[in-house]
Amino acid sequence: MPFKANADRRHHLPKQRHKVTNWAEYDAGLRARGSLTVWFTAEAIEGWRAEARSGRGGQAKYSNLAIATALTLRTVFRLALRQTEGLIGSILQLLGLDLAVPDHSTLSRRAETLEVPPPHNGPGVKSLHLLVDSTGLRLCGPGDWLMEKHGSRRRRSWRKLHLATDADTGRIVASVLTDHAADDGAQVGPLLDQVDASVASVTADGAFDRDDVYAAVAARHPAVSVIAPPRSSAVPSNSAETEPTQRDRHIAAIAEHGRMEWQKQSGYNWRALVEADVARWKRVAGDVLRFQTAGRQATEVAVTTDVLNRMLELGRPEYVRIA
Repeated sequence: MPFKANADRRHHLPKQRHKVTNWAEYDAGLRARGSLTVWFTAEAIEGWRAEARSGRGGQAKYSNLAIATALTLRTVFRLALRQTEGLIGSILQLLGLDLAVPDHSTLSRRAETLEVPPPHNGPGVKSLHLLVDSTGLRLCGPGDWLMEKHGSRRRRSWRKLHLATDADTGRIVASVLTDHAADDGAQVGPLLDQVDASVASVTADGAFDRDDVYAAVAARHPAVSVIAPPRSSAVPSNSAETEPTQRDRHIAAIAEHGRMEWQKQSGYNWRALVEADVARWKRVAGDVLRFQTAGRQATEVAVTTDVLNRMLELGRPEYVRIA
């Protein structure tokens, strides 16, 4: 729930308790996320080397599959490019495969233009309930310990990551990396453009309570519900009595039932799932972008999204509320 709601008495609100009902499967999935089991299929071995090009220009030595595999291992183990090169070489040696190892310069150069397949929606998904949020990723600058002990004379630079998560599966279905000064609401359109499935609803926090956000969603999916809490000073539109908008109905529901009840009825509380994805991102991949150029950073974000979705496929908790 928003930190402003009942802020003066939230310490009296009991914390919800849940019980995981598939603990054995979920526990096995968590262990599998750290497994070092690696194998190469016959298709992967055959597709490791890039296909010969018929046009002008230099011949690529490694396929996109080889580069994406190396960058995926780099993300999972938080390695530098040279250490990634060493890891790939040792894996190929242990498996007895006579395949060339991409060097760190090639990995850096190819990451600029690498095309990573977009996230798929998962099996059996017909319409998506999107949860939208953003977070910051550091580029460079002193660490927290140095900042606290010695201070810093230069401003720490960072970029903003915008995510759209499917509420039913927990998968990240769209992501946009922007400058730190970019507006959150302006990224709703680019996020929706990456989603090829039908959308049932879009849920976001109060920063998205804007006319342009409602317009961007309506332009792409006219029948979609937009769930964003209006600010405390929000007033209905001039046509609220005759043709109320979605925002007008939110304002009326909050005035009649209260903000807490509106959150339950509208499903706004499911937005916590995208915050969980942000936490998973920083716990698995860290809060730092390792590449320095925009193209390489976009590839890094796409690879990390694929890694998190793959980990989620290994096991996801199913739970019920017990208190």
